[in-house]
Amino acid sequence: MSAELKTPRRHRETLRDERTRHRARKQALQATVPYLAVVRAPRHPHVGREMSSQFSVATYNVHRWSGINGASTPDAARAGFVISELGADVIALQEVLRPFDSEDPLERIADALHLHVAFATSRVHRLGELGNAILSRWPITSVFTLDLTFSNVERRSAVAAQFTTDAGPVAIVATHLALVDRTRQQQVEQLLGHPRLQGPVVLLGDMNAWRRCRATRALDEELGGGQKFPRTFPAARPLLALDRIYARGANVSDVAAHKTPAAKRASDHLPVVARVKIGE
Repeated sequence: MSAELKTPRRHRETLRDERTRHRARKQALQATVPYLAVVRAPRHPHVGREMSSQFSVATYNVHRWSGINGASTPDAARAGFVISELGADVIALQEVLRPFDSEDPLERIADALHLHVAFATSRVHRLGELGNAILSRWPITSVFTLDLTFSNVERRSAVAAQFTTDAGPVAIVATHLALVDRTRQQQVEQLLGHPRLQGPVVLLGDMNAWRRCRATRALDEELGGGQKFPRTFPAARPLLALDRIYARGANVSDVAAHKTPAAKRASDHLPVVARVKIGE
């Protein structure tokens, strides 16, 4: 048999070996999710700034960096520009994609904005790790993940970062709750009852609260304080208040959707911003 005929066979074997290694890697990651994947400081952090009892927060579903309809080629620069517009001290992100085969856009954004970052993987997407992140102007005292998977259909999690303020410690939690009412209720119960989240806590995320349900009633009763939330989805013409900011042991004020032209194009969700003061 000639060398010309043997080469395609060797090429096919190489491709088959690469696919096998990729599947093995993906299966190994899926078996261990959720997990804490990134906790790091920016290359050039702000120096001399301390976290006070009053600070600004934001929550933003970045839609895997894929724009308003999810059909675009992922471009993290669009969402990164919106994050820079927010100017918030602590930002929770959902549907963050960290690709396997290219530079991590989350870390690139954090470095560009001089922000500390923590990222927890909820599930392994075909293109990379998908999960929740927290960006912060201040160092993170500690961080942990919560497994909120109560269904074989959806893998969900939360990442909780703890900070020290001049009024004492506070936990900031970023999450993306389930679409199914019963599962979302179980997730809320786990969040509200978690032993490490019994002091001052700020809960930010895409709550998928598209209608009144037991989960949203529990959040309103325990953390809401009668807050009215702005509509954020779909970004171009918002109808639903899916993205919310709740707090226990803290006062939340000036809650608003971030409605700039860039925000209406970068994701299918608008960000939500607010002011927080520790101590009610």
